Amino acid sequence: MDLLSTYQLVMQQLVNGLSVGGIYGLASVGYALIYSVLGFSNFVHGEFSMVGAYAALLTLVMLKLPFPASVGVGVLISGLVAVGVERLAYRPLRMKNASGLYFFVAAMGMSIFLQNFALILFGANYNPFPEVLPSTTLRLGTLSFGTADMLIFAISMVAVVILQGILHYTRIGRAIRAAAYDRDAASVLGINMNQICFIIFFLTGILAGLSGIFRGIKYTVYPTMGIIVIKAWICAILGGLGSVSGALAGGLVLGVAETLIAGFLSTSYRDVFAFVLLIAVLLFRPAGLFGKFVEEKA
Repeated sequence: MDLLSTYQLVMQQLVNGLSVGGIYGLASVGYALIYSVLGFSNFVHGEFSMVGAYAALLTLVMLKLPFPASVGVGVLISGLVAVGVERLAYRPLRMKNASGLYFFVAAMGMSIFLQNFALILFGANYNPFPEVLPSTTLRLGTLSFGTADMLIFAISMVAVVILQGILHYTRIGRAIRAAAYDRDAASVLGINMNQICFIIFFLTGILAGLSGIFRGIKYTVYPTMGIIVIKAWICAILGGLGSVSGALAGGLVLGVAETLIAGFLSTSYRDVFAFVLLIAVLLFRPAGLFGKFVEEKA
């Protein structure tokens, strides 16, 4: 392969990786936001994406709703399920000032419960979405842009920008950032942590649901698709735990890197590379690309 062909292949893989990176970014942003406020790894976060994907698929296929409406139903249900998990599993622990280990165990328990509940309801089948996004391809010189991939990337970026706007330019967003800085001080100043947690889990559930819908469109829907939480975890650490913008950057970096690995080597090396990248970050820059130093990463 000559130099020009190699350059064209690299550029094409970069373009292809943006939609994957956008999906990772949506999942990891929510994961990082919960970590920044509550200080634990919410490993049930991936199941929120599974719930959103199934809800959107069922309303689209069975109820014949238009695609935008089915997306709205999907993200609403994933947000409500996230709120329910916070209320049932995390709030009692938070009221007792339980250690992070108890939150971790509760998260794993809820993850297993939701996975098995989906298996009972839908079986272990892989369920593809109907063709809901344009399958046309745009060309710019030697580069091909899939319309669906471009829409997934664009919507993902808009969703994260809206979240950043909420966090920086609204009263509740300032309260969330205050709680992320110091929960005890925020409570003393009159910030209602129950309300903050409700809003955080609802917002992150929406983002996770949107991520799951896009994964279902790009690939397929199945009960264990919540395993993406591992990639969200890697992206959040890569960008810097507690940093929303860092989590997005980590998602884009990992998505593009995996696409390059798949294009030049093999798809079987993608997950290996993701964990090698995680180990390298923990060894050489444990605070991540944009994060601040924290003592605990899990």
